[in-house]
Amino acid sequence: MLLIKDLKKTFQNGTKALRGINLTVNAGEFVTILGPSGSGKTTLLRSINGLENIDSGKIVFGHRKIDNEYISYVQKKTGMIFQEYNLVNNLSSINNVLSGLLNSSSKFLSMFYLFTHKQKLQALQSLETVGLLDKAYSRVDQLSGGQRQRIGIARAIIKKPILLLADEPVASLDPRAANLILSLLKKICNEFNITIICNLHQVELAIKFSDRIIGLLDGSIMFDSSTKIIDTDYVQNIYREDNKGLTF
Repeated sequence: MLLIKDLKKTFQNGTKALRGINLTVNAGEFVTILGPSGSGKTTLLRSINGLENIDSGKIVFGHRKIDNEYISYVQKKTGMIFQEYNLVNNLSSINNVLSGLLNSSSKFLSMFYLFTHKQKLQALQSLETVGLLDKAYSRVDQLSGGQRQRIGIARAIIKKPILLLADEPVASLDPRAANLILSLLKKICNEFNITIICNLHQVELAIKFSDRIIGLLDGSIMFDSSTKIIDTDYVQNIYREDNKGLTF
């Protein structure tokens, strides 16, 4: 489904964000990327959907290398969920969800949120999937953090993606809301066979909901393991202050 080969990215300030990442993600997998701040998790996700330009290496999506010609198709088939929700506060839930169709709708009509009846039904169905159909016409700035993130998920799934990229989707949420969001993502992964790559800090949540965990540190993959056999103490090593030169 997704193949990443020797991916490298260095920012203008000299920071080496990705140091030759090699990774394969199978269709229908729920993969979590764990790592401290600055480990390269966000850069990796943004590189997959073209929000970040890479220096070298290649990304293969559905048996074809991503290039300037192919990236628009990849973005149509990929949903993105953000840490800070990335919603328009003064709009209703349904209009925020409909914004997920902006790339596939008439630009003129979408500027004024003039979507078709079919598209509005799609938005309502997405809201029902995340359990917020009753909030369809509420402004999103009137919702809780957990509800806002669920709106973000509904927006991501309205275009029926085959890949969801979630960048720290529960970082701003309390434990109960965090569990709810990850339970929802797991349900979407299983029921719709959508591949999910999720950046997290919380080791316990990663083990609870993921099929597989990738440990990222200083732009390099330190481990790649099924959650069925992973050792929690071993995973925690990437958060140690003295982890420089650590062997996994």
